[in-house]
Amino acid sequence: MPPSPHRPAELLRKPFRGSLAVERGQVTARQLRGKSWRRVCPDVDVDSGIPDSYALRCQAAALIVPAGAVITGRSAACLDGQLLGTLGDPVHVLAPAGCRFRPRGVKVHRTRWLPAGHLLTEPYPVTVPQRTAWEIASEPDLIEAVVALDMLFRDRRPRRESMDAWVAARPHSRAAKAITLADGRAESPQETRTRLKIVLAGFPPPIPQYTVVAGGSFVARVDLAWPEAKVVVEYDGLWHVGDADQMVLDRARLNALVSCGWTVLHLTAADLKNEVRFRAFCAQLRRALKI
Repeated sequence: MPPSPHRPAELLRKPFRGSLAVERGQVTARQLRGKSWRRVCPDVDVDSGIPDSYALRCQAAALIVPAGAVITGRSAACLDGQLLGTLGDPVHVLAPAGCRFRPRGVKVHRTRWLPAGHLLTEPYPVTVPQRTAWEIASEPDLIEAVVALDMLFRDRRPRRESMDAWVAARPHSRAAKAITLADGRAESPQETRTRLKIVLAGFPPPIPQYTVVAGGSFVARVDLAWPEAKVVVEYDGLWHVGDADQMVLDRARLNALVSCGWTVLHLTAADLKNEVRFRAFCAQLRRALKI
């Protein structure tokens, strides 16, 4: 019977620098090349039993960033527990101008604006939450940047109000626009996309997750609302298709809103994707809002 592979307990839970493990006598270089370990990025290995993930790759990259460079953007948010990346995404690193760090799977953003107050070193070298949010807000896809910001602000990492000074310092930047559009009350990415599609079409911003009350009693919590006009927009996904019980509840909820004097419009994924259908929806919304 072959001997059991050498697998020190302290190396089994997270990525580690292979060269340091060899230097400390925890494993040999030959053992690292065996089936017990898997290389994640240059000089970073992991127990082969740990499944690959975006978070794992962010942790691995954090072990090899050079001095003065940090994990940032969606990658820093991922290290903070936010699910903002997928396995095929690069790990985002913010580095001083002139830094030549460029391993495979890492996207390096070089900058001359990297004061010490924007950096954290433990447990990983990352940007502070405000700088992390700013880097996400600077992404070229405005809508997807705001989707990510809504998730961060919903969990108060960072708090939305903590970004006011950042916006004031660069009011005409792409990041400032994204942050201004963000709203941490949103409860899902598709709700954010729906809200932005409406706002970017020229409508006043609705209130996400608004609680409708009549006579002191709860009526419903709605996706998007303009309380002054008593208008609601609900995004209809496919989650309850074929669910008769849910359909009954939805209709009772709709009737309760209408009986309280609210106008309720419904928007579907097909409406968002089809410009003709979306324009028709916008015409209905303008009539409802009387604008």
